[in-house]
Amino acid sequence: MPFIPHTPEDTEAMLAAIGAPSLDALFDEIDPALKDPDLSAIPKGVDEMTMLADMAERARRDETGPCFLGAGCYDHHIPAAVWDIAGRGEFLTAYTPYQAEASQGTLQLIYEYQSMMTALTGTEVSNASVYDGGSGLGEAVLMAVRARRRAPARRVAVAGACHPHYLAAASTITRNQGIAIDAPCVGADGTADLDALAAAGPAAAVIVQQPNFYGALEPVDEIARWAAQAGALLIAVVNPMALGVLKPPGDWGDDGADIVCGDGQPLGIPMASGGPSFGFLCTRERFVRQLPGRIVGRTVDRAGRTGYTLTLQAREQHIRRAKATSNICTNQGLLVTAATIYLALMGGEGLRRTASACHARTRELVAALAAVDGVRQRFAAPFFHECVLDIGQPADAVAAALARRGIVGGLPLGRFDPELANCLLVCATEKRTAADIDAFAAAMSEALR
Repeated sequence: MPFIPHTPEDTEAMLAAIGAPSLDALFDEIDPALKDPDLSAIPKGVDEMTMLADMAERARRDETGPCFLGAGCYDHHIPAAVWDIAGRGEFLTAYTPYQAEASQGTLQLIYEYQSMMTALTGTEVSNASVYDGGSGLGEAVLMAVRARRRAPARRVAVAGACHPHYLAAASTITRNQGIAIDAPCVGADGTADLDALAAAGPAAAVIVQQPNFYGALEPVDEIARWAAQAGALLIAVVNPMALGVLKPPGDWGDDGADIVCGDGQPLGIPMASGGPSFGFLCTRERFVRQLPGRIVGRTVDRAGRTGYTLTLQAREQHIRRAKATSNICTNQGLLVTAATIYLALMGGEGLRRTASACHARTRELVAALAAVDGVRQRFAAPFFHECVLDIGQPADAVAAALARRGIVGGLPLGRFDPELANCLLVCATEKRTAADIDAFAAAMSEALR
């Protein structure tokens, strides 16, 4: 039967109402050649075995050598058990539980996820996740402005280099609500310029990324105290892997960050050409009513047995649209499942060891590349597992030359800042070996020549 189940009488009545002679006339702007294309060049069908062999050969063309690219998406080792468990049917095909309390397994998993994220970030409340890191920052900005509705200005300051994609996403989400997000205040050492931040005037909130977009470690205690004195809420954008060794944002300064967000990709999610991923969003308990999405709580039933329930539902699906804190937030259930399994397998000690290995590999990488003629470290600030290198030549061309040698050699920064056109942002995770680093240094030397 036709996909659209209209009877011929229905169609005739519609055409008569709009004054069109036929259905084809509705599409007369389409080139006739496109309606009847020549398909003779398309080969005949093949059997499954031939198709699989052909696709495998094509997939091999996409294989690369070691990856030194980061900038928000990282090549970490993912234990085999993570996706063996997450790929089970009850997880893989599960959807948002609209009769939530009937889905006790899903609710328990989200509760465990929330508990782990609050422990990792040093905060009191976590929601059930959002789309990604960029939209998470947008939601954090909206939260902060709602919580500071009496602030003298609906503007948000940016302390240091925050990911340009995150700022673009947040600006897109917030600008039609009259919220302005300032350009980043970055000093000569690649970290926040607090003098420029203070000179910009009052703000409802301050954003700081730790580590920042350039991989540098920001003076977050100082920034947190400055924001508190200025009467602004502090929004922390963090890499969850780095929190295995760095101070959690809930402990920054005297009172900690007010809102914490970021991308959960480092927690067991493959790079997958850039997505999908999930965003996390945590906050203080006093701002819980401003938190978008869902929160799962633990309780007991009449028989005293543990049960899980939705304790906060601030999405547009649950309340009147005008009262919702967000109409774009969602729980990335499958990816959150993988992250929860990853965190449970790794534990605090495993996360610390992995983060420490990332830092050690990056120090080795920077030392090896800085030994190549023409390469130097661009910023002197300490770093976690990314660093900006000035290679003395246009970085786009050098990155392309490295790719031809089988090395994914980092992110050219000229597309974000013309003054850094000769700079590469390089990253090393725990997966990079000494042989990988030696190969990168040799390829860099050749590419620069």
